[in-house]
Amino acid sequence: MREEDGLKYPGGVGESGPATHTTTTRVPDGLQPGQLVVARNRKWNGKAHWVVPGRYLGEDRHGWWIFQGTNEFCSRPGAAFYTRSDAVLLVPRSGDWVATFYDAAHPGGVRVYVDLAVGHEWTAIRPAVTEFHVIDMDLDVIRTADRGVFIDDQDEFADHSITMNYSERLVEDIQAAADQLYQAVKAQHAPFDGTDAEWFTKGRSS
Repeated sequence: MREEDGLKYPGGVGESGPATHTTTTRVPDGLQPGQLVVARNRKWNGKAHWVVPGRYLGEDRHGWWIFQGTNEFCSRPGAAFYTRSDAVLLVPRSGDWVATFYDAAHPGGVRVYVDLAVGHEWTAIRPAVTEFHVIDMDLDVIRTADRGVFIDDQDEFADHSITMNYSERLVEDIQAAADQLYQAVKAQHAPFDGTDAEWFTKGRSS
């Protein structure tokens, strides 16, 4: 990562280490519908997290949409599985989050899963292949069919704020963003108002 991208790693480019907070979503360059997009998450200390493949669908006023279909292989260190339902990922134009919308086939009844996340960055790997990188900040805003809307992993966030040395400003920003997203998801404000339905249709028809 380059310093000008807002992510600074001690020891030089490409080495893992604590990142600094950024809220800027970098505009993807040259993306075309149907292209492979691999979403790569990591933690604040640089440790690898989830890797999820998908296909780019397009953009709207909310951001960029990626279709993640059934039977895709997802993995992280120590865990892996094949997806059992379709999903669409929304990368917002601004904000410390990304949102995944699921269909009724999700085995856990999840409908909306918002990851609090910073450091959004798109990287072209080769023609028609792009990676989307993000730093997972532990907290999640989730809506399920049976539990409704709730904020998850608050214990993990509190622990990592100490062990991974989150700044006071970062903690405040993420907590505030989680509270705002909780209200938006609960009230079904856009893009949590069913906007994802048309992107599911596009993903399944392409």
